[in-house]
This record gives sequence, structure tokens and C-alpha cells, in this order.
Amino acid sequence: MSIETKLFFSGMLVFIPVGAIYAFFTGGEAVGTTGLFLTGGLAAMVGGYLWLTARRIDPRPEDDPQAHISEAAGDQGFFSPWSWWPLPLALAAFTVFFGLAVSFWVCYIGAALGVVSLVGLLYEHYRGRFAH
Repeated sequence: MSIETKLFFSGMLVFIPVGAIYAFFTGGEAVGTTGLFLTGGLAAMVGGYLWLTARRIDPRPEDDPQAHISEAAGDQGFFSPWSWWPLPLALAAFTVFFGLAVSFWVCYIGAALGVVSLVGLLYEHYRGRFAH
């Protein structure tokens, strides 16, 4: 079982009893009690997903306490070289949150910019200099 699975399951084992104790001492205050129980449920869902995923893949070097650092060497993923698309995507996220704070119609502009930026980010390796 991976360390992440143990971590999230232990979060479930903490938040649910704390939610019950909180409900007892506050007389059933709705918001805090519900929040603590939902946090425990979220930790259980993430822990369950990580447990199911860990069963399907081979053990990683991170899961072996006796593993050497060199066992985890190699590529950790693929990252787009010289990509400008994260910048307009961040601008779109800023515009959406700015619209939530100022005026809701600005969110539509941010959402449209976000869709264009996300499509550009996802498909940048299908055309141009880095096409596959």
C-alpha cells in the first residue's frame, strides 16, 4: 500500500471522529459538523482511489523504505518545451475569478479565453514545430 493511501486513510480516521466530537460539544452546529464529516469522506474517497490505483501498478521506489535514490531516476513526465499556453490559461483563470468578485459577465469572457487557451495547450503538439 502506498504512503499516500495510508496518509489519506489516516485523515479519514481523524476527521470523522473529530466531527462527532465537534457535534457533541457544539450541540450539533450544522456547518462545522457537516464540513468535518465531508472532509473525512473526501479523504476516504481519495484514499480509496489511491488504494485501487496502487493495486494495479507495480510497487514504486517511493513505497520501499530500503530503496535507493537512483532507483527513481529517469523521466518523470513530459513537459512542453517553450510553451506559451500556460500564460493565457492563467490569465483566463484570473479573469474568471476577477469576474466572480466584480461582475459576473466578466466570467463569460474568462471562460471563453480559458477554452481557447486549454485547446491550444492540449493540441500544441499536433501542429507546428513540435508536431508528432
